[in-house]
Amino acid sequence: MDHQHDDIPGSSTAPRPRDWITTPVTADLLHGALDLESTEHGVLPHRLPSRARAQCADGQLAMVEAQPSGVRLVLRTRATAVELDTLATKTVHQGAPPRPDGVYDLLIDGHLADRASVTGGNVLTVDMTTGSAETRPGPVGTVRFSGLPDRVKDVEIWLPHNEITQLVALRTDTPVEPVPDGGRRVWLHHGSSISHGSDAASPSTTWPALAASLGDVELINLGLGGSALLDAFTARALRDTPADLISIKIGINLVNTDLMRLRAVTPAVHGFLDTIREGHPTTPLLVVSPILCPVHEDTPGPSVPDFSDLGAGKLQFRAAGDPAERAAGKLTLGVIRDELSRIVQQRAVDDPHLHYLDGRDLYGEADFAELPLPDQLHPDAVTHRRIGERFAELAFHTSGPFAAERARDTR
Repeated sequence: MDHQHDDIPGSSTAPRPRDWITTPVTADLLHGALDLESTEHGVLPHRLPSRARAQCADGQLAMVEAQPSGVRLVLRTRATAVELDTLATKTVHQGAPPRPDGVYDLLIDGHLADRASVTGGNVLTVDMTTGSAETRPGPVGTVRFSGLPDRVKDVEIWLPHNEITQLVALRTDTPVEPVPDGGRRVWLHHGSSISHGSDAASPSTTWPALAASLGDVELINLGLGGSALLDAFTARALRDTPADLISIKIGINLVNTDLMRLRAVTPAVHGFLDTIREGHPTTPLLVVSPILCPVHEDTPGPSVPDFSDLGAGKLQFRAAGDPAERAAGKLTLGVIRDELSRIVQQRAVDDPHLHYLDGRDLYGEADFAELPLPDQLHPDAVTHRRIGERFAELAFHTSGPFAAERARDTR
């Protein structure tokens, strides 16, 4: 199967064959987004609704919620060729090794068939030492997949999980239509950069995407890099989004931002869960604590960049807190896990559909010995697969909280 990517200076108006069909990108073709914003170039998928975005001016949150992790175009068509014009915003961390271009995954009838990238686009340069950011504009690009089988099929184009992506134009050589609802359950997940997909190989191979495929569910991924901070607007987004299954993976960002003390965390977790339950009173709800992260197991945050191996092309992170500060309420992953477990156990007395999963069951000490975290915080592509497979086994298996048999009992 052939693919191609080009830059189209400034717009998507380059001449096309007369028999190509342009189809507007509308909500019924786009899965995994909570909002679509019309821009001067096209449409920008968002993973938080506009009301939530208006309540927080944090640049990190604005960047990551507009990176379309888990968002995909889903089409039913006989097309043998598909083109998508996009305007990416690629993030560059000043002083860090350059990141590869974001990846578009093409799935046909649920199976990965091709993969491509688009060059060009805007460039957002972030200074990790000061937090300042500057955007340099760039051109629209095109990703083109050809040689698709000439039959009616379901085509999914998973957008890059780590690039803000404006959708400018969709073209095919035969008509497309939305894929009817197949009755699959909807899994709504919230988490940190690991859930977002940091250092995964591609958008359909982040651990939530892999787990969703293994569990045969429709994914809505609200993994927000650096931003799983118990924000009330995120809880309301979870509350207001239709879902059959919900999970929240929280803890690491509370430690590595050094945002809260234990006194604030406990009522914030209760409030977050209370808000979700307002919209989903009996939906299976799984609270997942952090995976193993040795630098923060017993040492509080914040996390700070470690440039000592930058000459070898490696950016790492270290914990800048003092373990003695735990006595004053500073958070570590050990403290967070104990408190999350206690809260869930307390609430489960009156909420039988609330469950807890220790993140070290997804990635623990033996895994770290075999597959260490390359930057001390984020798993690599192989580890994403392991975490996804473990989550699917623990959550979707017949004895898990997301098993189909259990979910039917809640309806």
